[in-house]
Amino acid sequence: MIIIIDYGMGNLRSVQKAFEKFCPDVIVSSSSKHVLKADKIVLPGVGAFRNAMAELDKRGLVDPIKKSIEKGKPFLGVCLGLQLLFSESSEGGSEKGLDIIKGRVLKFDDKNGLKVPHMGWNLIRNTQYAQRTTILDGVNDSSYMYFVHSYYVQPEEREVILCETDYGIIFTSGIHRDNIYAFQFHPEKSQAAGLRIIENFARS
Repeated sequence: MIIIIDYGMGNLRSVQKAFEKFCPDVIVSSSSKHVLKADKIVLPGVGAFRNAMAELDKRGLVDPIKKSIEKGKPFLGVCLGLQLLFSESSEGGSEKGLDIIKGRVLKFDDKNGLKVPHMGWNLIRNTQYAQRTTILDGVNDSSYMYFVHSYYVQPEEREVILCETDYGIIFTSGIHRDNIYAFQFHPEKSQAAGLRIIENFARS
């Protein structure tokens, strides 16, 4: 059973529909019991980091997420779901995250003519660490993915970076550590290449 965590942030139906192509047992839920019983967990989301952390805490989902990851359950974060894994965000000064991946979430600097949010299609480039996992199997290096975000993650450890993207700066667009996978782009909106990532996660 794959649980897509509902904490009131983002269009969950598009994520659910994408996973249902490859797995018949997909549930959208805000229940901590469902999270603890799940075989795999997906944390999607768009919006403000502070609000997301508040909603996860209010719904009693922080501990179940951490416990599930500690137990080795495959975990996939999407967009805001990637950022929440990190220690803190610069949004609003400083906001604490789940602190599962050490590092910070920073805002793009629009002083150099960059449009913020970064929105639309951009390519990803695999790092040398991409060979350690099968999540990108069948996804060509320099594939285009769909992004919508104003903030990006900055991991402390280079080894967790799965892929990167150029938007004025080279930023981390995907990470992997043990049973954790997370992407800044939206696989569910990224056509065949994105759906391949979802398929790889669902069937792993």
